[in-house]
Amino acid sequence: MLINPAFAGSNERFYAGVAYRTQWAGVEGSPRTFNLNSHVALMDNKIGLGVVAVQDQIGDIKNTQYGATGAYRIKLSKSTFSFGMQIGATRYATDPNAVRVQNPDPLFTQFSETKLNVGAGALLQNERYTLSLSVPRILASNVNQGGQSIQVYSQNFYLFGTYLFYVSDKIQFKPSTLLRMTKGSAVSADVNCNFTFKQLYTAGVFTRNLNSYGVLLQMVMTNYRLGYVFEIPGKSSALNFTSHEISLSLSLDLLNSHNHSRTGF
Repeated sequence: MLINPAFAGSNERFYAGVAYRTQWAGVEGSPRTFNLNSHVALMDNKIGLGVVAVQDQIGDIKNTQYGATGAYRIKLSKSTFSFGMQIGATRYATDPNAVRVQNPDPLFTQFSETKLNVGAGALLQNERYTLSLSVPRILASNVNQGGQSIQVYSQNFYLFGTYLFYVSDKIQFKPSTLLRMTKGSAVSADVNCNFTFKQLYTAGVFTRNLNSYGVLLQMVMTNYRLGYVFEIPGKSSALNFTSHEISLSLSLDLLNSHNHSRTGF
């Protein structure tokens, strides 16, 4: 949902999740991200509606994004195709009081500006694979502070793919790749390899451009899923600090048309 609005209603249930990430733990003013997203399948699972809220903070800069998403889902012979749209707003704000400054400058004052944001995405999936293409921020966002133009967000293209292999009755192997393309920047690639045991416990490893590495752990408890990510930088990184992320999500079958499987994640 955070990168593709077409995921709204994709699990054919009601879903809600929160996550918190702290990057370069131990560095004052390091990046912190909080996100909340929720979506539900309606109209015999043909329509998905959802909401997204994301807040990024680094030093004295805070970006807060709110959005509403909608997706239309078409059942094919062995898969489902979805097309989604997102509309919302992004608030860019600076607060010099959020950081310690030895020699305060009166020119640095509190500032905020809100910009419109729209996004779109497409999704093709079944029980074994998922293919996703999206542009969550179609409009490049810039603000003017003190006569200077500051780019808040650029137009990013995301391409995601994953496939599920059954190693045995109780073990599943699920590799996935996420490519991010931005004008003027090199392609970023996330490669993940996860193993799921008894459809309850997941453990995996991942890398981003071979510059950072991490471990992912997840546990499903009836309708809840708890996740934790630990990440370390590679040798080429100038910062030798770890990153941590924790998430909690909920999945419920509230309507008769919803998927009544045990978890539905």
